[in-house]
Amino acid sequence: MDLKSLYAEILNEHNLNPVHKGVMEDPTFTLQGVNPSCGDNIFLQLKVDENGLISDGTFNGSGCAISQASVDMMLDDIIGKTKDEALRLASLFMGMIKGEVTDDSELEELDEAASLKNISFMPARVKCAVLGWHTMEEMLKGGLQTGSGSAPHCTTE
Repeated sequence: MDLKSLYAEILNEHNLNPVHKGVMEDPTFTLQGVNPSCGDNIFLQLKVDENGLISDGTFNGSGCAISQASVDMMLDDIIGKTKDEALRLASLFMGMIKGEVTDDSELEELDEAASLKNISFMPARVKCAVLGWHTMEEMLKGGLQTGSGSAPHCTTE
């Protein structure tokens, strides 16, 4: 099996059988992420304890295979991490998508999310891949305590 086939298989597995898709009871944070250019619409929910540790996460909503798989992979990466670690991983992911981080040894930390590396060569799909990550960044950087909000995410900035 070549590398492209393996990446496609990882993406399909997370899209067809997402581990973290669902609705959480009593999340600490809930934020809607919308990509108006293609209709991706997710609700990200995280449980974060008083020490900033992300103990659980879910998402629901609809979107293309890339947006759904990417947010599922993101949750694999950030559950069990602190807010600061999650934000650092988001920065690494954005650097990969922008083509600024290309060293495979650095990208290993993203685990399966690194399989989206070639999305950087498909500008129309970049917004799909970063939706969940942008939503998580906004949630954690925004100092939200509880509740929900909505934010369109149309760029890789």
